Amino acid sequence: MSPRSALVNEELRRRSKERLLHAAVELVGEHGYEATTLGDIADRAGSARGLVSYYFPGKRQLVQSAVHRLMHRTLEEALEREPRTDDGRERMARAIDAILGLARDRPVLMRQHMAGLLQAEGFLPCPEQRRLAELLSDTVARHGSHDVEADYPMLRALLMGAVYAALMPGAPMPVPALRAELFKRYRLDWAMGVPPDAAASGGTDQKDRTDMARFFATEPEAQSK
Repeated sequence: MSPRSALVNEELRRRSKERLLHAAVELVGEHGYEATTLGDIADRAGSARGLVSYYFPGKRQLVQSAVHRLMHRTLEEALEREPRTDDGRERMARAIDAILGLARDRPVLMRQHMAGLLQAEGFLPCPEQRRLAELLSDTVARHGSHDVEADYPMLRALLMGAVYAALMPGAPMPVPALRAELFKRYRLDWAMGVPPDAAASGGTDQKDRTDMARFFATEPEAQSK
């Protein structure tokens, strides 16, 4: 039996990593960060436990990467949904609604993510986070920023603050109120994006909102199109 080619091995590694990321967001969303172990994640993914440490230094890095994947793919889907647009104000509205939608629809997962960012190791850069940063930076630029390097961190801080406020135990702020403040700051019309009273969230229906699998595809892109 001939050995597998380098391309086949690379594809198998990609699929294993995708399954681990998917399992991480599912389990943390269901049980919380502390109650989820690396063994649980490996078991849910159908992977050998040693593969987790092969791809990620630890649980915090894995979970942050998984949530950043969910965030950037949710944002990407919202920005590119039909009807597609290059209008900077509409794209900013879609970006705000996508992130606030995650706080509303996946409170346990996003609360655990925000708590993780406040731990000693704090923010852990990864490829998934860099993609999220690229999308938000592009949104700021299309919105008309003349200084993206200054305006992108401000948008990121405002979105993180809004998510934190929406998820604060015991004193959460309603998402529509947070949306109104962000829309006011960026001079957006309430009807842009996906207003809270619309039937859909982030441009997807209820079935799509509860299905994260499409963001962690294990099939080659060429086959999924």
